[in-house]
Amino acid sequence: MESIIQIKGAVNFPITLDSSVWIFDDRKLDLETYFVEKPKEIDPDEEYIEKAGKFWSREIMEGATFPPTLKTERKFDRKKMMNGTFGIKIAPFIVNAEPAADATTVVFETADGSQHRFKIDEAQKLIFQFSKEGKMLTEDGPVYLLLEDGSNFENPIKGIVGIQVE
Repeated sequence: MESIIQIKGAVNFPITLDSSVWIFDDRKLDLETYFVEKPKEIDPDEEYIEKAGKFWSREIMEGATFPPTLKTERKFDRKKMMNGTFGIKIAPFIVNAEPAADATTVVFETADGSQHRFKIDEAQKLIFQFSKEGKMLTEDGPVYLLLEDGSNFENPIKGIVGIQVE
């Protein structure tokens, strides 16, 4: 099964998504804990001030830092990647495709030909599940569609193969 999903229709930029590379994406969500531990909402201004303050304090205490090298860059937890169940929020992909001003609906198409319609603002809250227990969703994938609250986690919408913005 291919891992390619296209966003097309009433968008300024049709986008092709490859779910096989999301395992390395920093935006991925650990679905084993995501629906149990609700992430707290952070004010973007407050987050910026906090990060700037930490950076400034570090600069004063340690001096300038050098760009990351192979020894210092972020490491991936290989064991978690090999055994974890992961997803990714759909919102950045829809935003980057830039739906037309008159677009109101996002239609998720499945391999069996069925369609699942959501308003654009609802669709941006959905999550694509792209792996289960460390394996790609090859049989009934390439991705599953999960609701924001995880209420369909045990019975997701399977086999999403395309996205049509109308």
